[in-house]
Amino acid sequence: MESTIFTSDKKSSLKLLVEVAKKIGVKSRPLSKQEIEDWVLAKAIDKGLRSPTVSRASVMKALNKK
Repeated sequence: MESTIFTSDKKSSLKLLVEVAKKIGVKSRPLSKQEIEDWVLAKAIDKGLRSPTVSRASVMKALNKK
């Protein structure tokens, strides 16, 4: 299964995409605000997991610099 998320400032553009999806037999459904927030958080976590590892000392030093 493959998925795609579309975003647009125009509701009419998204409505057109949903109509086209229905015509070609592709299922679609709107995402709730919570689902969108979860997706954004998951993307941020994924990005963080691919960042370089830092030492505990540097994290503690950064936290003390408030």
